[in-house]
Amino acid sequence: MRSIPGRNWLRTALVIALLTALTGGCFNSSSTGSVKGGSLAQGVSLKGATFTVGSKEFTEQLILCHITILALRSAGANVREKCRLPSTEITRAALMSGSIDMYSEYTGTAWIKILHHREPIKDAPRQYKQYNAVAQEDLAKNHVKWLAPSWANDSYAIGMKRSTDNGPGIETISDYARLVRTEPSAASTCVASEFARRSDGLPGLEKVYGFTVPQGRLAPSAEDDIYDAINKGDRCKFGEITTTDGRLAKFNLTALEDDKGFFPIYNPALIVRENVYNDHPDLAKIAAPIAEALTDGELQRLNGEVDVDGKDPRQVAQDWLKAKGFIGT
Repeated sequence: MRSIPGRNWLRTALVIALLTALTGGCFNSSSTGSVKGGSLAQGVSLKGATFTVGSKEFTEQLILCHITILALRSAGANVREKCRLPSTEITRAALMSGSIDMYSEYTGTAWIKILHHREPIKDAPRQYKQYNAVAQEDLAKNHVKWLAPSWANDSYAIGMKRSTDNGPGIETISDYARLVRTEPSAASTCVASEFARRSDGLPGLEKVYGFTVPQGRLAPSAEDDIYDAINKGDRCKFGEITTTDGRLAKFNLTALEDDKGFFPIYNPALIVRENVYNDHPDLAKIAAPIAEALTDGELQRLNGEVDVDGKDPRQVAQDWLKAKGFIGT
């Protein structure tokens, strides 16, 4: 098993055991009741099946987690919830250990962080070269089945406020890199701890674009705080963002063009252990229409309903599924 080597695997397994003990085996929520069937349940039956669905802890993952939970329940499945696991490593370890049966992962994250490739596959939206490579390798090496990919591309990016005066021509990451090299005081940058150490995050970006943010101009931040920090401009003028985040419109932020194509394509897809999928191949029929409907715009809007409007992720998921006719009203 290649996903979590040696000591890290033991550490993550211990964390999973602790989380399970503290939560009684699942993170419960008010969405535990029955769900009426909609279009997803037509010609599909998961009656009598039991699944545990997990996710990472950020907004989009929570929405995707509850979309999956409600979709499975609409087809008659019993579902245990383990949304809000604290990291990629722990969520993946939970899948491999059997603590969860499925969660939504991103193609770029899997290729770089889980399968340990140094370079992304050069791709374009909706070509799915990166998805196909990830799906084939993860199945062959780790017995993890990737279901249909979403059209959305929740990519990392370097963001700035549209109205920020950072000098002329700051439109690409090459422009930003030049600013870091020539005027670092104008290029203060907020990043979360995971982005600061990921090879598909800041270290790789600095290598490809030939710059290093000085420590005094690098502001470690909680991921959810970065958007407001860029908006205010006191701690940082630039920062790590993701392209489907609902706060981009709220704070009038823009993503700098990745003109050297550093960041991989990050299509979200539901991933399932192969043995679980083989027992329940109808999972693919449920996942496919959901993936087809989740565009960049849809995910950004759903994320905004949580992060901007303050709605509960499970309610946002339920309202979206109902509006699409995927589950009954």
